[in-house]
Formats: sequence, structure tokens, C-alpha cells
Amino acid sequence: MTVLGLDTSNYTTSAALFDGETGKNMGRLLDVRPGELGLRQSDALFQHVKRLPELLEQLMGERPELEAVGASDRPRAVEGSYMPCFLAGERQGWGIAAALGVPFFAHSHQQGHLAAAAWSAGRLDLLDAPFLAWHLSGGTTELLLVKPEGFTVSAEIIGGTSDLAAGQLIDRTGVLLGLQFPAGKALDELYAQADTCYEPRVKLKDLTFSLSGMENHVKALAAEGEKPANIARFTIDTISNIVWRATREAQKRYPGLPVLCSGGVASNSQLRAGMTNLYGAIFAEPKYSTDNAMGTAILTWRALGAGVRP
Repeated sequence: MTVLGLDTSNYTTSAALFDGETGKNMGRLLDVRPGELGLRQSDALFQHVKRLPELLEQLMGERPELEAVGASDRPRAVEGSYMPCFLAGERQGWGIAAALGVPFFAHSHQQGHLAAAAWSAGRLDLLDAPFLAWHLSGGTTELLLVKPEGFTVSAEIIGGTSDLAAGQLIDRTGVLLGLQFPAGKALDELYAQADTCYEPRVKLKDLTFSLSGMENHVKALAAEGEKPANIARFTIDTISNIVWRATREAQKRYPGLPVLCSGGVASNSQLRAGMTNLYGAIFAEPKYSTDNAMGTAILTWRALGAGVRP
């Protein structure tokens, strides 16, 4: 029982196959001009429409018989959540399903992230009981209380950033330092070269925090001529420290619940080490921390196996 999943986020075009045990994901970052912070939605949508057929041609090389098709159609599974770039995957997925005469299932991008993270960590069972989760990405820094909801999950925001996302702080720091967008991997590599450690000062209130002041601090350090590696370390330490502190408070409020981490920022080595050692957090494999279609395919397979009909 093989299914196809599609995900067209603001950063990556992705397609995946899943058969209940094994999966294959193919993705390609969208092109962003040097010095720019992301893309306009119209440009992202245009790139997705062009690239999806190419990815599908590579992915479907052995021409598996598909039983269902799924796609991400919105950022979160809540009313009013919308982003035009998801139209590319959702419309093409619906069309493929109609042509093949198989069911089509729509999921949120966030639900896909959670499913992919759990599966790649060997803990797909997490989706069948409550757990805590961090969704740390270029546009999202949310601490979630996740509960099973049929074949999928619901996710309630209980904390996170009130303004700037962790991924935005990383990318804005990277562009300020002349690095290519997205800048997470480059900042991670610079971290080891730092020779100065600045103490982050982010306030935590009711599991919520603000990162906009830290962006101003980064700009000030750059203006003072601080080494790029030290600025990179300050940015990563700031994010890691506040995520660790918020996790500690969340575990006090929701004792006994495991913590799952997903999203591109969750692939940062410093953050992962602290979350694993301090809180026993469960992480997706790095390639499934970034945007992918595997989670969408997994949820589509679960829906089909549960006998759900769209």
C-alpha cells in the first residue's frame, strides 16, 4: 500500500513515497537571491509549480502503484491558517489523485512535520498519545501540546515566541554576516570557531518569549566589529538557552510527557545536544527536521489504513 505525499512550503519543494515501513523523500530548496531574506509568496508558488513535475519524475522512477495521494494545504490545522505556496502541492496532488481514481487527503504542514519527526526517530507510536513538541523553523517557533485525533494529531500552542521566529533570527544573522539564505548550517559551522561567549538575556513568561531584542543585539555586535563566529555563537546560544528553559517549565506543567523536536532549527547541533542531555528530547533525523513531504505521506498512509474517506 504505497502513497504519495507532497509539501510545498515557503522554503522547499518536496515529494515522498511511503509504504507503511519504508519511505523515500526528495526535496529541493527554493532559489533565493544572495542578500535576500526569503521569497514573496508569488515567487515561491511559481518555483513550486515548475519543480514539482521534475521531482515527481525522479521519485516515481519505478512507477509504484499508488493507493492514495496527500498534500500539505496550510501551515497549521486551525481556521484561518493560509499560505499561497501550499496551493502548488495541494492542487497538483488533488489532480494526480483524480487522474488515478484514488483518495486525496489534505494535511497541515505542521502535522506533517510532527509525523515525519516521530517516524524518523523510530517513534511513530508517539502520534497515538499526548506529547509535547517544538516546531522550530524559519517561520515558526511554537511549543505545542499534541494529542491524537484519529489518524492524525491536533496541536495546541502553549508557548514559544511572541514575535520573531528562531529561524528568522538565524537567517537574519546569517544574511547580516554575508552568508547564503537559509543560514542555519553555516551558523552551526561558525559556532565552533567562536572564542567569546555572551550571556543571552531573554525573558520567559508563561512559556512565551520575545526574540526581537536579540536581533538588535546581533546588529550592535556587528556594528562594533565583533567576529562573525562570536556573533553566530551568540545567536545560537540565545535560541538554545530559551528553548531549554521553556522546555523545563513545560515539563513541570505537563509531567511525564515526552518531548519531540521538529523543524529546520531543530537540526542545530548545540540545541540538539542540550535538549537530549537535559530533557531526553526526541529528535527527527536532521534530513527530516527540515521541510519535507514524508510526514504528509505518513499521515496519508495512516488515513488510508484507518479506512478514512475524504
